[in-house]
Amino acid sequence: MAASLSFKRSDSIAESMPEALRQSRYQMKRCFARYVSHGKRLMKNKQLMEELEKSMDDKVEKTKLMEGFLGYIICSTQEAVVLPPFVAFAVRPHPGIWEFVKVNSDDLAVDGITAADYLKLKELIFDEIWSKDENALEVDFGVLDQATPHLTLPSSIGQGMQFMARILSSRLHEKSESMKQFLDYLLALNYRGENLMINSTLNTVNKLQTALLLAEVFVSGLPKNTPFQKFEERFEEWGLEKGWGDTAERVKETLNCLSEVLQAPDPVNLSKFFSRVPSIFNIVIFSIHGYFGQTDVLGLPDTGGQVVYILDQVRAIEEELLLRIKQQGLSLKPQILIVTRQIPESQGTKCNQELEPILDTKHSHILRIPFKTDNGVLKNWVSRFDIYPYLERYAQDAANKISDHLEGKPDLIIGNYTDGNLVASLMASKLGVTQGTIAHALEKTKYEDSDMKWKEFDPKYHFSCQFTADMIAMNSADFIITSTYQEIAGSKDRPGQYESHYAFTMPGLCRFVSGINVFHPKFNIASPGADQSVYFPHTQKQKRLTNFHPAIDELLYSQVENDEHIGYLADKTKPIIFSMARLDTVKNISGLTEWYGKNKRLREFANLVVVAGLLDTSKSKDREEINEIKKMHSLMEKYQLKGHFRWIAAQTDRYRNGELYRCVADTKGVFVQPALYEAFGLTVIEAMNCGLPTFATNQGGPAEIIIDGVSGFHIDPNNGEESSNKIADFFEKCKGDVSYWHKFSTAGLVRIYESYTWKIYANKALSMGAIYGFWRQLNKDEKQAKQRYIQMFYNLQFRNLVTKMRASSTEATQYDKVPKKEMTAVKPLPQQPSSIQRQADSGLLRSLTDFFQKKAPPTKASGHQS
Repeated sequence: MAASLSFKRSDSIAESMPEALRQSRYQMKRCFARYVSHGKRLMKNKQLMEELEKSMDDKVEKTKLMEGFLGYIICSTQEAVVLPPFVAFAVRPHPGIWEFVKVNSDDLAVDGITAADYLKLKELIFDEIWSKDENALEVDFGVLDQATPHLTLPSSIGQGMQFMARILSSRLHEKSESMKQFLDYLLALNYRGENLMINSTLNTVNKLQTALLLAEVFVSGLPKNTPFQKFEERFEEWGLEKGWGDTAERVKETLNCLSEVLQAPDPVNLSKFFSRVPSIFNIVIFSIHGYFGQTDVLGLPDTGGQVVYILDQVRAIEEELLLRIKQQGLSLKPQILIVTRQIPESQGTKCNQELEPILDTKHSHILRIPFKTDNGVLKNWVSRFDIYPYLERYAQDAANKISDHLEGKPDLIIGNYTDGNLVASLMASKLGVTQGTIAHALEKTKYEDSDMKWKEFDPKYHFSCQFTADMIAMNSADFIITSTYQEIAGSKDRPGQYESHYAFTMPGLCRFVSGINVFHPKFNIASPGADQSVYFPHTQKQKRLTNFHPAIDELLYSQVENDEHIGYLADKTKPIIFSMARLDTVKNISGLTEWYGKNKRLREFANLVVVAGLLDTSKSKDREEINEIKKMHSLMEKYQLKGHFRWIAAQTDRYRNGELYRCVADTKGVFVQPALYEAFGLTVIEAMNCGLPTFATNQGGPAEIIIDGVSGFHIDPNNGEESSNKIADFFEKCKGDVSYWHKFSTAGLVRIYESYTWKIYANKALSMGAIYGFWRQLNKDEKQAKQRYIQMFYNLQFRNLVTKMRASSTEATQYDKVPKKEMTAVKPLPQQPSSIQRQADSGLLRSLTDFFQKKAPPTKASGHQS
């Protein structure tokens, strides 16, 4: 039984725990004796709970303890380090908040310890010599963020842009120096040297306010739809340039908004103003690994959802950017570049082409730049885990190509995944440009204890380089875009992907006593949508792709079994339970199949159709998929599913998939996403866009997408009986009330349109670029200090790791020789810093020494100060 007790944020576990232990001293002595009986080890929460249960015979006492403070602490403990007679607990009472305590099992004495102390104890299990080395590398990024206000409530994590607007409005209100910096920011706005909004004649805040007042009175007397060009010359007389708006009405709104900000800054007006500022025209988006293309690439190595995400993202951002430029009264062409790797041996795709226009856009392109070494151009694909030795030189080459293409530097750089984020960091730092990052997946959280066991993983995955690069990119970024709250801070019981980087250690390499703080205002949730030209409601009959109907009918209802589908549906009048995912353990398609097989009531109400993986073990090379294929065939046989169940091989045509969702909706069916854990849940978004009532896992992102019982239903993937009965109950209610199905179909669409569209995403992303761009300028000194720290860490740690990685691996890839002229234009990746670099590094060290000699407040073990 989990403890239901809550815990005040002001309470200290170290202070409250001794009394709780004293009250249950006998039981706790037995429990701790069990903990230390197996010698030194790392215990996870499940093990802690099991040992606690075994140590207590009295059920009443056990229930009392579990419902009390001690039960709450142990339930909240993510792991514990056992070093007899001591047990050190890593307690997480709330998302993002950590406290570390050490208990002596002999006398139950309790001491509060720091994150650094806890990590050293943890290291004793894996590398005792390094743990005791006083000169072991210890990195503390948090100390460089002391001056930046942080969010305080776990519920506010991921709302960084709103919080940033409050910080900025407060700074502008309190400090005249900040208002001067705001004026300097406005004076610097330009497009290719042409001033925007104001010119140098308005060089004081008073002059600007006077001009705004005159202009607002003037435009108030004009018809609302008067084009800006009609009064542009009059504005120039007051020092006002174009960029205020395209009509008198919009110009007046922007003038009024800035006047309010100058007079009495508030978050609402400030956010509104930055959404109108003409500051972003050229955007670079890095996605380096895999085969990045628009056709024939999905399913190739390292190539999947990230490609789809970025192409949809770019289309949406360009559309929003063009709308903003028009509304700003400007007539210029923005440019968006997706910068990826050019692969000469491109497997029949277009990944060997340097420049490719992006379909359904006007000004966006894919720019491909090859990997180069002193031996020439790499011809073949390189795994995302082996990519690090090529990235620094790639960043140099990319900077030159981008500059040529854009005829200048970009206004915003966005990275994707570890490699793209690292290159984005290098380029943003070099050019002084605002930087955003998107993780997509953080590998550290995919492999249990991969930080502690990095030496075991390194020969295959090179996690030493990857985790180091992740920390550099996270801390370099001006803002971080995530899809869900869970991606940042997890849930009540499970830490988020970013949260797991708060404090961790890689014994023998580096100890991150403060890696990234999820309460930092750089974190933002901007959920992607589905392409609504592909995924639209089944009721929009005029848009339906009826040309696919014969093929879809054959997919669903043909009784022929082949390489594309097996099983059949005997009763075509039944609604369809539909699911589509990879065929692996986590996606849990076999789990859904078993739920259906066991639930006779559900089988009477509906058929089951799944689209997943391959159907034949001989066709698969993936060990996990092969096991799942075998399991699926076994379940079909065990529960005699033929006549009720259709298994369709993975489908790659998204237009046909969109129509497939709608055909399932025509049967008054439902979509089920049964994953054991799902980071976001794009198929959930796709299904809801098509009007399908949706049942989705309560583990991960879908729990945020769906409001349970309102816009769909949550299901517990670890309780198949409960979940299948919940689906059966839905169909039973639909049978008695025809409107019940329509109610959830409509509510799902409302939820999507409110929160999960690419238009909403693009609006947020561009507003982030503007508002964090100003914060970067306002916070320049702290930004520079942190950047120096990061540069030193990059030069002395990451480069060294890359050199070792290069030395330990043999390049089996073939090369194309680079022409001599081109080779001389590109500097090779340095093995050691040059004399100039060494001088710069010593300067960095001096600056850092000066910086750290300033008295800083002591850091706490929790994620932030209460």
